Amino acid sequence: MSFLKQINPFENALKQFGKAAKLLNLSDDQIAMIKEPRRITEVNLPVRMSNGSIQIFKGFRVQHSTVRGPAKGGIRFHPDVTVEEVKALAFWMTYKCAVVGVPFGGGKGGVVCDPTNLTSTELENISRRYFAELSEIFGPDSDVPAPDVNTNPQIMCWMFDTYSMHKRQFLPAVITGKPLELGGSEGRSEATAQGMVFCVEEATDYLKINLPGATVAIQGFGNAGSFAGKILSEKGTKIIAISDVSGAYYNPGGIDIKAAFDTCAANKKWILEGLEKNTRCEMMDDPMKLLEMEVDILIPAALENQITEENASNIKAKIIAECANGPVTPEADEILEKKNIFTIPDILCNAGGVTVSYLEWVQNRMGYYWRKERIQEDLEYIMKRAFHQVLEKAVTYQVNMRIAAFLLAIERVTKAAELRGLYA
Repeated sequence: MSFLKQINPFENALKQFGKAAKLLNLSDDQIAMIKEPRRITEVNLPVRMSNGSIQIFKGFRVQHSTVRGPAKGGIRFHPDVTVEEVKALAFWMTYKCAVVGVPFGGGKGGVVCDPTNLTSTELENISRRYFAELSEIFGPDSDVPAPDVNTNPQIMCWMFDTYSMHKRQFLPAVITGKPLELGGSEGRSEATAQGMVFCVEEATDYLKINLPGATVAIQGFGNAGSFAGKILSEKGTKIIAISDVSGAYYNPGGIDIKAAFDTCAANKKWILEGLEKNTRCEMMDDPMKLLEMEVDILIPAALENQITEENASNIKAKIIAECANGPVTPEADEILEKKNIFTIPDILCNAGGVTVSYLEWVQNRMGYYWRKERIQEDLEYIMKRAFHQVLEKAVTYQVNMRIAAFLLAIERVTKAAELRGLYA
């Protein structure tokens, strides 16, 4: 999914932060402490390619805050990665961790590359070189990465192995999102989607919307979006539109999500012919129109800045559940609020992934692994508790859920800084 226009994601993040900070009457010292990232690292990675040549790839790691614990955040491989994007994502991670109450700060990383044009060996070489160059930054007690766009459990294994070789120890807690065989956690693959569904359950209950039978549109049918569709369809919702990089697909009678899920898994990316055969979908002329469909629940699960001031007035959903990071711009937020659209903000809605990453990190550190039922129980408790804490702030301050989530998170970060004496 492409942006409607070029928008600086870090500037958007600061606008969202500023509204909440103003309500809390933070001092200049407090704002300075928690606004800008503590560390930005940029590296040039020399990588041996399959043809024997050396190619230089640019990599980033941003640590926004470590006030509440080690930096936490994914590593993405994408040709359009920029330091501003990574700064924004690290910023959001700080407050996402604070909203759900897990003891991490915010971090994020990226490498400018196109994985679709790389061999498996080249991908491994980039992954290992990135982690080796930044091995002094990473660590179970300092910075704990995870998968993100175009990275996966196999890449996490290469990175974990590189770190362990450098340290001459077996240290699975340095990274999360690993396979079960190397210390991964049950329930991690679907964690982001499952956390979102727990929030949607509470939101529909609060708004008196029956979840069974509710109509849903999902922009982005990657890991989070596909699992969201699968879990919601099992709860009786009607998924009428889905999209991925190949386009948007629509069936007013409801899409067979299991068939779409299986087709996606088999083909890696969708083929229109397969979708028409397996799910009886029609392809939409303009994929962005999926966002404007009249549904009960809209799930943006693609990239940042998909709903802007240009299309926000056309949004008709009753609930927006932000499974992606930063899918709604601050200008669009104001329009959606006037339309009484209930938005579950990203720093709450998609925090299921980092929550189960936290549970994986805990299991790695103690060397004991829980059953999936225990993971699900803990995830449900943490997500639903956070939802109601944010809702309470929204009611108390008479603000929308995004500002309320920032209010809760900023209070927790500033309190931790004060207790550590960092404003003295």
